[in-house]
Amino acid sequence: MAYIQQILFVLLLIAAGYLFFKKAKSIYRNIKLGKPEDLSDHPNERFKNMMILAFGQKKMFKRITPAILHFFVYAGFIIINIEMAEIVLDGILGTHRLFAPFLDTLYPVLLDIFEVLALLVLVSCAIFLVRRNILKIKRLSQGELDGWPKSDANYILITEIVLMTLLLTMNAADYNLQQLNSGHYTQVGAFAVSQYLAPLFSGWSESSLILLERVCWWLHIAGILAFLNYLPYSKHLHILLAFPNAFYARLRPAGEVKNMPSIQNEVLYMMEPDKTPADVPADAEPPRFGARDVQDLSWKNLLDAYACTECGRCTAMCPANITGKLLSPRLIMMKTRDRADEVGKNIDAHNATFTDDGKALLHDYITAEELRACTSCNACVEACPVMINPLDIILELRRNLIMEESNAPQEWNMMFSNIENNMAPWKFSPDDRDKWAEELRQA
Repeated sequence: MAYIQQILFVLLLIAAGYLFFKKAKSIYRNIKLGKPEDLSDHPNERFKNMMILAFGQKKMFKRITPAILHFFVYAGFIIINIEMAEIVLDGILGTHRLFAPFLDTLYPVLLDIFEVLALLVLVSCAIFLVRRNILKIKRLSQGELDGWPKSDANYILITEIVLMTLLLTMNAADYNLQQLNSGHYTQVGAFAVSQYLAPLFSGWSESSLILLERVCWWLHIAGILAFLNYLPYSKHLHILLAFPNAFYARLRPAGEVKNMPSIQNEVLYMMEPDKTPADVPADAEPPRFGARDVQDLSWKNLLDAYACTECGRCTAMCPANITGKLLSPRLIMMKTRDRADEVGKNIDAHNATFTDDGKALLHDYITAEELRACTSCNACVEACPVMINPLDIILELRRNLIMEESNAPQEWNMMFSNIENNMAPWKFSPDDRDKWAEELRQA
């Protein structure tokens, strides 16, 4: 019987690992649909950002209550799953509490810490459920989260509560089996939290306790592996992607807009015609200005989209959204991720080649009205706890909207025409503009 359990466990691990890496490979491919961008400079500063922002969650603590709750869930869930190493080895080797003899008196102390953290995770998740579904915190209950995004958040919170309950129940049953000197249940004593659950099962028979402990053990490990495979389909993928996203965050000042070299050169040649290069070859393909679809964005833009936590801090700080305009930086990231997923499925369906589906990120997913509402104030960038930059995507799409389609309000187009023809926003030639200086000298 023990060998059958070991075989089943190994098969479960292999199946879960295969499914996870298959989906992870697909997401990696989708991110690489973006244009190349070199973000390998200043590795020490990047590593510091990753440790402070992704691991240390520095930006989260601008709002202390959700920050503490999130820290309990995040740190607790990560640290508790260190115990997964023992569970996995127990499952493969057919042992029970493999590390207990090696850690001796330290083992109960570690399990006490794990259980306290498990309780904190459980309580924090319950509070998050209340905040989302009963208190209806504004940024967590906006219409853009209706449907799957709202359900996704609730599923994850409920799953974490169930997993922590299974862990504590398993340890409580284990303690009762120790009292009965049952089989291979190592004498490690009671633990900090589960000892208070143990009396609930004190009258149970040995066989019932073994069944309870085994069922909780199997459901806990199966739940962890199911959670792992659910992550790539969920906003909670940020648990993994927050680290590379913080590492590869752009280091230039937030207010510095990345210029387009081709446009810079046009301005240079307009101001200094002698620097104009020789004729461009006739067969040269004209550059695309800005981005029309996800393939025109950079890979970092797409990594931003997949790393989005959908927490809504960006939208809550957006002055355009606050004043009732259509723009929501969170929704920009969600739509970008949705389009990247759709393009990826298109590629999978057509033998690794994208076939034009008549749609694009611009217009079909993100509208001109949303893009024009943005003030470029960087409030969304500053608010994001994992260094996501919605503004960069907005600027790229807006560039395409204006420079490829000339799709702008009449006043904007008049200004652009004046800049192109008169080298200034005003409808006066450079010679006419200089006359004011002459008039001043004459006065």
